[in-house]
Amino acid sequence: MDLIDALDPLAWRTVADWLQERPSVAGRCARVQILAAFLRWLHTAEPGLDLLAVTGEHVDTYCRQARSGALTVGVRTPGKPLASATVTARGRVLSSFYRFAWSAGVLSQAATPPDTSRPRAMTRDERRRLRRGASCLAADGRLTEAVAVALLEATGASADALASLTGRDLHAVCGDSDKSLVLITVRNSQRDVVTFPMPESVIAWLRARSSPRSPGELLIARDDGRPTDSEWLTLALVDAALAGGIPPRRARALRPPMLRAVTATSLVEQATYADVCA
Repeated sequence: MDLIDALDPLAWRTVADWLQERPSVAGRCARVQILAAFLRWLHTAEPGLDLLAVTGEHVDTYCRQARSGALTVGVRTPGKPLASATVTARGRVLSSFYRFAWSAGVLSQAATPPDTSRPRAMTRDERRRLRRGASCLAADGRLTEAVAVALLEATGASADALASLTGRDLHAVCGDSDKSLVLITVRNSQRDVVTFPMPESVIAWLRARSSPRSPGELLIARDDGRPTDSEWLTLALVDAALAGGIPPRRARALRPPMLRAVTATSLVEQATYADVCA
């Protein structure tokens, strides 16, 4: 807490407001511990640099050093690599803080993300990298995030529609569940039920998520069982993009609506092509 209290008034107030996003004391304490560890590293790596002047490159460097064992401060055993899940958790918390600071308008010009009012559409290569990143998340034990990103990329469903999915929305047809699992989603705008065939790579993840749950339980939920939201989905999307090799600046600019738009366009083009062939 001494490191937090030593911040300048603007940074201190920003941290305090950010901590209030977590309703539980344990959640706020976890955020404080991660931010304090980052501050210890920052004071060593960039003496005199203000917390609100940090850029994404600083966070990336910190995470790389944590993963490689190059950290000498802010860790229990200096020189020992941190577990991949631990590094990922730290990166998500730090990204959450700077996303909050940006939305509050308190970042310095050097740390302010580029204008995303008209973001560049995602390319096919970026979508391939995103699918690869989802596989990386699944392999890292983050199956919930992997499923969420995969379904977002495959269906273009809204965050609310994905958050409301249960085991009842999964259906096997033709008597062969290995190859014919389909997903039914409900769009928020008109409440229409739409059916999407699932890629084979995602079917195993869906089974793993649905098998230990009752039919009415949420397929995509937070660790404590609470429903997810657009902010949670954004963090999962960014993490998958980074894991898939999308450059950090571009990855952090991605938002669910961007992927929804390009997915919807792709689905329309596929339907149009099918009509022409018919």
